[in-house]
Amino acid sequence: MPVSKMESKIKVSEVLIDALEYMKKFRDQVFVIKLGGEVMVDDGVLDAVAQDIILLNYVNIKPVIIHGGGNEISKAMERLGKKAHFVKGLRVTDEETMDIVQMVLIGKVNSKIVASINKNGGNAVGLSGKSAKLFLSEKRKSDVDLGFVGDIKEVNSDLVSVLLENNYIPVVSPVGIAEDGTSYNINADTAAAKLAVSLGASKFMILTSVDGVWDKNKNVIEKMNSKDAEKLIDSGVAKEGMIPKLRACIQAVGQGVPAAHIIRGDRHRLLEEIFTAKGTGTMIKAK
Repeated sequence: MPVSKMESKIKVSEVLIDALEYMKKFRDQVFVIKLGGEVMVDDGVLDAVAQDIILLNYVNIKPVIIHGGGNEISKAMERLGKKAHFVKGLRVTDEETMDIVQMVLIGKVNSKIVASINKNGGNAVGLSGKSAKLFLSEKRKSDVDLGFVGDIKEVNSDLVSVLLENNYIPVVSPVGIAEDGTSYNINADTAAAKLAVSLGASKFMILTSVDGVWDKNKNVIEKMNSKDAEKLIDSGVAKEGMIPKLRACIQAVGQGVPAAHIIRGDRHRLLEEIFTAKGTGTMIKAK
């Protein structure tokens, strides 16, 4: 039986009333949102996610965006006739590759996200981990020389806090800087987790290419704790790209972030995860 216009309006109103509880709960709270998956390759999805982010900002939630861009880096390297090499999932980054990483992450991907947010009515500002030494970094220690792959020594998030206080939406590229000015390629999931901890975020959210974290039967797990997440990694159920995402979530909730979420980067799933009881992906807590 067709739904009447009045019934449809009532249903919309009920959804908004249900969402009001969460709007009040998260007012003035910082959410760190890492963009990946379909968001990074589909302009329509990016615009929809940008609208979600703007809505959060308008209901007085403070979103901070950090993004990856590994596929775009690989494509750029291929166009320039340079082959990508990985060791345990980490891109070996020589000097030329580091130039490409910065060109893609800061010059292309970051600018694209900023432009999408701004054209949809937001006020985004592009940053990198080099801005005001946001991600003060050092060369990663490894048995194999990974080149300019770095680890974050310290997060200096004062500039991000100033932007949030003035109602801007920071968009951060995961490129770090050392004391001597050397640039480093930083894993985006790890950088996002560290930034969430530094900002005292209420939520750390990873948007990716799958619906959430799968169990051994490939069903999405709605809720889990850190120990459950560790078991998925140790048992081999969590594989490849899901491992660094889970480790980042474990790190964030282990250092005070109340909840981490892994969801599909698709149209309006961000709002569904935040403003409904059931959500749409996987929520991870410390206990």
